[in-house]
Formats: sequence, C-alpha cells, structure tokens
Amino acid sequence: MSSPAYAVVNLDALQHNLQIVRQYAPHSKIMPVIKANAYGHGMLRVASALQSADAFAVARVDEGVRLRKAGITNRITVLEGFSCTHELDALLTYQLNPVVHSFSQVIMLETRTELNACSIWLKLDTGMNRLGFNAEEFYVAYQRLIQNPVIKGPINLMTHLANADDIQDTTTIKQTSKFNDTIAALLNEQMIESERSACSIANSAGILAWPVTLSDWVRPGIMLYGISPFPDTTGEDWHLKPVMELHSRLIAVKSLNKGDKVGYAGTWTCNKPTKLGIIAIGYGDGYPRHTMEGTPVLVNGHRVPLIGRVSMDMITVDLKSQPQAKPGDSVTLWGKGLAIEEIANCANTIPYTLVCGITQRVRFIEHSFNDLNLIANILNH
Repeated sequence: MSSPAYAVVNLDALQHNLQIVRQYAPHSKIMPVIKANAYGHGMLRVASALQSADAFAVARVDEGVRLRKAGITNRITVLEGFSCTHELDALLTYQLNPVVHSFSQVIMLETRTELNACSIWLKLDTGMNRLGFNAEEFYVAYQRLIQNPVIKGPINLMTHLANADDIQDTTTIKQTSKFNDTIAALLNEQMIESERSACSIANSAGILAWPVTLSDWVRPGIMLYGISPFPDTTGEDWHLKPVMELHSRLIAVKSLNKGDKVGYAGTWTCNKPTKLGIIAIGYGDGYPRHTMEGTPVLVNGHRVPLIGRVSMDMITVDLKSQPQAKPGDSVTLWGKGLAIEEIANCANTIPYTLVCGITQRVRFIEHSFNDLNLIANILNH
C-alpha cells in the first residue's frame, strides 16, 4: 500500500517558468539553481526537464557529481566551491565549475599541476557578508588566479544579492553599483583577460524586479518553481505557474459535541457541535507543525479551516462547510486554488522551507501536458 500523501510535480509549469525567465532576461544566459534537491522538487527530474538551460547551479560538490553520474552534460556551477582537496579532485574529475570565494581555495588551486583543467567563478562580496572576497582581496585573488595555469578560459565574476526581495530597499542598487565599480576598476587597470569575463548578479528577485542586476548570466531559483520571491505576492502575480502541489485524503470523519477538545494539549475547543475531518498529513510528511489554526485546506476543492495542532501524521479540519465530506475524499494542502505563499504565511515561514521540507514518505508523481487522468489512475491503484 502506498502513502495517502503525495506531491504532483508539473513539468509543463517548470518549462513555462523558464520561459518567463527568458522574457525578463532576454539577453542573458540562464543558470537554473537546482540545489537542495531542486528545492524539494527532485534534482534529477528538474535537470532532465530543463536541459535546454545554459548551465545549472548547485550548492555542493556531491550534488554536481550526482548530476554528472546521471548523464547531465550541461555546465554545472558549484556555488559553495570546494573546501578540501578531495572536493577539488571531484570538481576536476567531473568538470564542475567552482565558485572561488576564499584564499584557502586559491592556495589549493596553486598546488595543482594540471593545465587548463578548471573553469571558475570568482565571487565578490558586495554586502551579503557571507561568501566572497571584499574589493581589495578581489583584486589580489584575481591577479593570482589569472596567472594560474590550472584555470581554463576567462575568470567569470559574480556576486549575490542580500535584499532583492524587498523592492523598497536600496541595498540591491548599492550592491550592483559596488560590483560594477569593482569590475570597471579591473578593466581600467587592464587586469581582465582579453577574452571577456562573464558576469552574474541576478537571482529570482533580481530578474523580476531589478533590471539593473541583469548581466551575462542570471541565476533563477525559487521563481522556476512557480513561487514568488517577494513576501507580499504570489507566483501567479508574476505569471508563474506552481510546479508542486501537495495532496492527501480524508481518513476519518467524526462528530464532536460542544466543549470537546481536539488534538494534542487540547488547544482547540468546540464551541458548538462540530463535524471533524482527519487528514493523513503531518509534520512527518513536511507539513509545518507550527501552522496556525484557521489555515485553509481544500477538501473536494473547497476551503475548510485547520483546527488543533498539527501532529506527526495527521491534521484536523472543521467540516462545517462540507457536511457531505467522507473518508477517501481528496485534500489539497497547497496547489491549484491554494497558493503555497498563503500557507507559508500561516506557518510564519517562507515557501522555500515548505517545498524543501517534504519528506521521503511522500510519493512524488510527475506529469506533463496536464495529464490529470493519468494521475488519477495511478492514485487509484
């Protein structure tokens, strides 16, 4: 028997969202970010569906190696770079492009004897204060790397935006200006190679709201999955389509009396006779434990409120508005008619944590061409 909780991944929506990226950044190459198992959507599944992209970005070396072993031939950038010789060995073996962000990495590259073995991205820290060189270090690192025979081709240059999801904040403008000024200084001092280095600034928020951040490469992440990077909008507001839907079903319906308490610690009390629905989903599946009472859930396509605490395997809902509901009826936790951004707000979190948090006991079903009949057949067997 299979789990009643399942996620549907819409590959057509994924392709649609890639086209939206192209509309916003028509002159840029596209590097979809598929780290963290493609934000919970399945890294190999997403990479296979998006092989028309110019490159992929992952966070860690092992993610890039896994893609190569699966037959993915696109360029692959490793955003965290490498932190030991073992990882550097793997990068060179599998032709992955690391981000170089520290002098310890520069030193490790200087110990190698291979020729033209490694294409890299050099990272400037423009205000994120996480990975990357400051401006002075950036000049020094560039000078050392350009003289290193291990490095192949022009050194590509990048930074990462810290506040692009806040359209009212000027940090993005300041970061972009700092990046451009630093690159201009390299040009003025004729430090950049004759073959032009590529630059990359924009993430999803940059692509959608900050045209000034568009450059040679863009790195869309959350928007590819149909989710808005901004806290006050949904993906639909940006003409994006959600790629993941989370579903389950009612497993019990019962009648409670006024004064009856529901769930652990009895945090919800019936103020009148109540028809209660029990749904097979919980934090053991990735539905957030701290989702507040009143959060909408779709039962047979209609909204009903969450009541009581989320437990490991179940949630409970008030079926007052759905008196005909019965065990086996379909439930949507997020998807068509119920934006994941709304659920994230109700859980006091961000949509990233929801899609990344789906656990291994949830079944994944992928489809394209809106083949919902096929999905129904799969679920009925």
